[in-house]
Amino acid sequence: MVANGGMSRGAARSGEGIAVMFIHGIGGAARIWEPQIASFMAAGIRPVAVDLPGYGTRSPTDRMDFEDLASDLEATVARLGIDRPVLVGHSMGGMVVQVALRRRPGGYRAVVLSNTSPAFGNPDGEFQKRFVADRLAPLDAGADMPQLAVSMIDRLMGRAPDPVGRTLAVEVMSAVPAATYRAAVQCLVAFDERANLPQIRVPVLCLACEHDQAAPAAAMERMAARIPGARYVCLAGAGHLPNLEVPAAFDAAVIDFLRDLPSPTAA
Repeated sequence: MVANGGMSRGAARSGEGIAVMFIHGIGGAARIWEPQIASFMAAGIRPVAVDLPGYGTRSPTDRMDFEDLASDLEATVARLGIDRPVLVGHSMGGMVVQVALRRRPGGYRAVVLSNTSPAFGNPDGEFQKRFVADRLAPLDAGADMPQLAVSMIDRLMGRAPDPVGRTLAVEVMSAVPAATYRAAVQCLVAFDERANLPQIRVPVLCLACEHDQAAPAAAMERMAARIPGARYVCLAGAGHLPNLEVPAAFDAAVIDFLRDLPSPTAA
């Protein structure tokens, strides 16, 4: 699914007319951004939420790597005819955005890296092996994705998430094909874009959350310090899924960042 929004009439804001592409994480799909579509349109911003390969309306996949994911994103940008969009990547989606920035440093107006990391470390390391085993153990034991989704979403979210957002998160993750989820988990452990962080030259917002255990706020703050001029924001009370847990706070942080971007002629 690609959710395309238009600009709201009469929105006299510096962010007016910006196209923002939302890229979901490992348990997501384009639908995970439903709360953002209306609010960003109301702010005069064009929201575009995309399904990564294997997710949403796209065919399941049993193979995934970040170069292919970034290439797919580039193809989507070209197909939609969007000139230098802003990219908002959550978790694994934030990793895809980092690869996209390395591949096309000037291809995007700005990026938001939400609840993500610049590296996963050594794919043969003990932590990585435990991560894969932990994430896939329920499926290996015979659970289906709806069963996995309930326990996983509650582990990822903070203490008092928006109940509507929690329901949507469970619905979306429940619909992820098991083969796609397995491929994504295996894909994660080979990720490492640390070397490119100092080379990033577009405006960046690193958006963290107080109770995120998957991408801890302290680690994201260190990540922001390595990106020239990056802005760092930490949302109080939220876990790993802030656009669903605290959608108003998430939207405000991103929209404030967009309003501070230089005009295209000044960029």
